[in-house]
Amino acid sequence: MNKEKVLSLQDVTMRFGPKQVLNGVNLEVYKGQIIGYIGPNGAGKSTTVKIMLGLIEGYEGKIEIFGEEIGNGNGDVSYKRKIGYVPETAELYDNLTACEYLTFTGELYGLNAKEAESKALQLMKEFELESVFYQRLSSFSKGMRQKVLIISSLLHDPELLFLDEPLSGLDANSVMVIKEILDQLAARGKTIFYSSHIMDVVEKISNRIILLVDGRVVADGTFSELQEQSKEGTLEEIFNQITGFSEHKKIAEKFVEIVSEENAHG
Repeated sequence: MNKEKVLSLQDVTMRFGPKQVLNGVNLEVYKGQIIGYIGPNGAGKSTTVKIMLGLIEGYEGKIEIFGEEIGNGNGDVSYKRKIGYVPETAELYDNLTACEYLTFTGELYGLNAKEAESKALQLMKEFELESVFYQRLSSFSKGMRQKVLIISSLLHDPELLFLDEPLSGLDANSVMVIKEILDQLAARGKTIFYSSHIMDVVEKISNRIILLVDGRVVADGTFSELQEQSKEGTLEEIFNQITGFSEHKKIAEKFVEIVSEENAHG
């Protein structure tokens, strides 16, 4: 494995008012890794990612990206040009066409307009979307919008990619294409931080899985290492065992009972 360090978090803590969201996160990420970053809702996943992206300040601890310390008053944000990001919920500018949006995004990352437009059109063609390149985003379906977001995150050929539920709204064929794209990017030395609740996708796509619970890293390793430690089969079962969640069957049974009650009386 490549031992070139891309990202380092040292004892990172974060509070929002009285609530402690991160409790001393320590993490080192290396070039070419696909990290599956998982945890229950409220575990601190999005907060960690937003801190690394420079979107949240006020944390304690030390974060280095590409060997440079970031954030907390450090004015140098040049590292952001080497980062791509697909947020879980993104506000696209609906009155722009895909061409305008992608060209604008490319320019923000340092491409010239002509280069950004040409590259965006080529990438849209690969997703079979060239026919809507000049149409407004307001007319796009959820899956089409998601593909535009993925293109916008990759247009400038970033070294580090943060993906938060990137497959949302995509059909099965598109999911296969995106998985293969991520594999090939990692093979070229790109580092990918992949956050999702869809465990079987994380299991298949990641070469390292990090589980965050209550703002702490509670598991970190390959899928097979986590299997050995917990003696469980799937990532979903490992996740449930480590987080202590075993109520899903009871909750489901109760839910279905309530749903069925009306019919029983009817």
